[in-house]
Amino acid sequence: MEEMCYTAFNNGITHFDLANNYGPVRGSAEENFGRILKKGLGQYRDELVISTKAGYDMWPGPYGSWGGKKHLVASLDQSLKRMGLDYVDIYYHHRPDPDTPIGETVQALDGLVRAGKALYIGISNYSKEQTVVASKLFYEMGTPFIVNQRKYSMLVRDIETEGLKDYAAANGIGIITYSPLAQGLLTNRYLHGVPEGSRVHADKCFLKESTVSEDTLKKIQALNEIAVQRGQTLAQMALSWILRDGDITSVLIGASGSSQILDNIGMIHATDFSEEERERIDKIVGK
Repeated sequence: MEEMCYTAFNNGITHFDLANNYGPVRGSAEENFGRILKKGLGQYRDELVISTKAGYDMWPGPYGSWGGKKHLVASLDQSLKRMGLDYVDIYYHHRPDPDTPIGETVQALDGLVRAGKALYIGISNYSKEQTVVASKLFYEMGTPFIVNQRKYSMLVRDIETEGLKDYAAANGIGIITYSPLAQGLLTNRYLHGVPEGSRVHADKCFLKESTVSEDTLKKIQALNEIAVQRGQTLAQMALSWILRDGDITSVLIGASGSSQILDNIGMIHATDFSEEERERIDKIVGK
């Protein structure tokens, strides 16, 4: 993990995205990142954008998840301790809370900025309607709310169909996207079917075998033909496509090794898409 962090940083990646429950043991991602900061990366703290989140299950009991003030405040204190930091650059509410009034969540996040524990506030997995409500409250309180983090890829277009992408662009709200490679589907790993040892077999929580249908494989293969014509890998094209029109602030990548990071970084050399390429991609995925 330390080598990957330095590979990313030395190649211009300064944003490191975490959450209180990232693991596999909850909190372990932050603990590991904290050790890397302490060993040397922390000397570049003023060059790093470090974000974390709270809202999913973190500890047992009524205050271990969701969006109440007690959970959000306690969780950020714990995250800062694990990473050895005084503040994070962005603190996200990780998911909407159906039971806690949005006003309480917003007020808690605003208070954490005013306490100096976060520079900016983000939300994650909020729909367009929820974003509209939250952004209005943040604006009224003067909270530096800057971003919504959502799943987005060539295969998953919810932020387009629900209107969030256009709304955010029109109102100065950033969107940071996760799962841009559709959990590995938009890579060369599945071009010839489901390989042994893939996430389909190893990680039942996310990518399911039913997702990798014959129709999906045909789409991936057709998309790969466009990528080859563009001089990119399928993964590089998938990342470039996310940033094609300037509406998306940043795209998050995950990697199991430094070579994946370097391959993904190669996407920056071809972020423009012709109208024909865009139409072909939309036709392939059925949009």
